[in-house]
Amino acid sequence: MYEPNVVGDWQEYDDEHAGLRIRVHGLEKAEPPRGRDDAAEGLIYFRFRVTVENRTTEHFGIHLEDGQLDIRIGTDGESAFLDWRNSQFIEGFDVYPLRRATAVLFAAAPESGLSHVDIQVQLKVDDEWTERYLWSGGIGLHEPAVGVGARPESAADGLAAQVISFLEREAGPGPAS
Repeated sequence: MYEPNVVGDWQEYDDEHAGLRIRVHGLEKAEPPRGRDDAAEGLIYFRFRVTVENRTTEHFGIHLEDGQLDIRIGTDGESAFLDWRNSQFIEGFDVYPLRRATAVLFAAAPESGLSHVDIQVQLKVDDEWTERYLWSGGIGLHEPAVGVGARPESAADGLAAQVISFLEREAGPGPAS
């Protein structure tokens, strides 16, 4: 069974593009730099990056634009709005050995679907289409967790309180001053 990449994971290419790898990362809520598109009225904007890295000894011509991305949100896989006006694509860029190129993309969707975001990318390398790869992630997935003995403030405070409590129990009573 094919399993998607997790947002942040690298995906290595095989065959004629061996040594080239790609990843989707930096998925977060963010307002677009040039203002909101009218078509995104009532939607929440988010940003992500697509980075291509060349780990070979030759250069590759990279092309990544809006038609090569498919963004789906929620458990039903509804399409998200890709704001091509605010996004920065990779258009005909030569990625030389040991170099990277990154596209910064803005999309918008209903907030209720942002906990499940699927991003599919099909890169064009030297005028040839590569395989499509999928990354899955979400925004707002981490709700504060309350463990045994933790104060229900925030996830970071809760974890810190759990660690302190554990260390105090393990260390035993300290020296009397």
